[in-house]
Amino acid sequence: MTQPPESSLDTRKCAMTFEVDTTDGLARRGRMKFPRGTVETPAFMPVGTYGTVKGMLPRDVEAIGAEIVLGNTFHLMLRPGTEVIKAQKKKPMTANVQLNPEDDQLTSVEQADGTLHDFMQWHKPILTDSGGFQVFSLGKMRKITEEGVTFRSPIDGSKIFMDPEKSMEVQRELGSDVVMIFDECTPYPATEKEARDSMELSLRWAKRSKAAHGSNPSALFGIIQGGMYEHLRQVSLDGLEVMDFDGYAIGGLSVGEPKDEMVKVLSYVAHQMPANKPRYLMGVGKPEDIVEAVRRGVDMFDCVMPTRNARNGHLFTFEGVVKIRNAVHRHSVEPLDATCDCYTCQNFTRSYLYHLDKCGEILGAQLNTIHNLRHYQRLMEKLRDAIAEHRLEAFVETFYEGIGKEVPPLTVKVE
Repeated sequence: MTQPPESSLDTRKCAMTFEVDTTDGLARRGRMKFPRGTVETPAFMPVGTYGTVKGMLPRDVEAIGAEIVLGNTFHLMLRPGTEVIKAQKKKPMTANVQLNPEDDQLTSVEQADGTLHDFMQWHKPILTDSGGFQVFSLGKMRKITEEGVTFRSPIDGSKIFMDPEKSMEVQRELGSDVVMIFDECTPYPATEKEARDSMELSLRWAKRSKAAHGSNPSALFGIIQGGMYEHLRQVSLDGLEVMDFDGYAIGGLSVGEPKDEMVKVLSYVAHQMPANKPRYLMGVGKPEDIVEAVRRGVDMFDCVMPTRNARNGHLFTFEGVVKIRNAVHRHSVEPLDATCDCYTCQNFTRSYLYHLDKCGEILGAQLNTIHNLRHYQRLMEKLRDAIAEHRLEAFVETFYEGIGKEVPPLTVKVE
């Protein structure tokens, strides 16, 4: 077992601060402040699994309004490896990285070695997941014990062992601004016993993750597990709160369960999470799912949906999804979305996007991705403004009317 660096947890100061400015019902409008920048919440994080948001230059990710991105500990550990990332020449902060003078109290996370920020040339905050979900997705290729997980590399088949200590070590070497604990993602379906055993293992791993995180000033988030069982979610949340993490995430959703099951768990647990800490719903990313989670008090989201769907010609608008591969767009001189301010919509027609897709041109996937990611950021901006102006439910009605759906009831279980 890898030993954490010598440290005193009692003197640790987190480099992140979080504040809530306004609430509207259960929804919250706030911000997370890091030495590398401020993230307005509710926030959506584009996914950069391998140190890149697929099809996007870092400057384009910034241009669409993203303030934080997600990297994948599991994949970056395997390829290129943290030794490669640490060896990158350390770049001084540029004019694009402005630290607000009022944030002087924040603890610096500058490192002597290169970080993932240097490697991918993204100088704003990065959240890294712990690798737990990716290990879960390996299925029969992995073996879980109390100590950790042994699995075969999906790249070359070599045997690899990962545990909470290793996950914390890798994320520390990546220079992550937000570190996620190493957990076991409870599969779906799962019996009550299976879900309980998995949740209790994740709690024990959470304790080890915090010990291994040591004095690292990067924010450390706990992950609530428990499957579809509300009482197990409560046990998980209670156990994590005792450990006092810097933020809390809801894991184990969007793993194959029906939407009503996901909403049931979300309605039960989201508003019970600590009010003074960020609340993060992991891997859930349909626009309507984000809206429903924000209505229930969630602050942070990530999902591959906008980038993956873009590469498959499914483009989001506030009037529903445009399937650009449909022949109806072949002669269209209209922009993809006349209300959108992204580079794609401001410069190209649906006909051109249809043409690029038909020809398999890389530019087509790139332009589609720019639009989808900008659409998600526009959605978050609209949600933030609606909460700040205490008109969230009015916006929700307009949102659902636009995509031709009924507004779901806001059912929240208060114990």
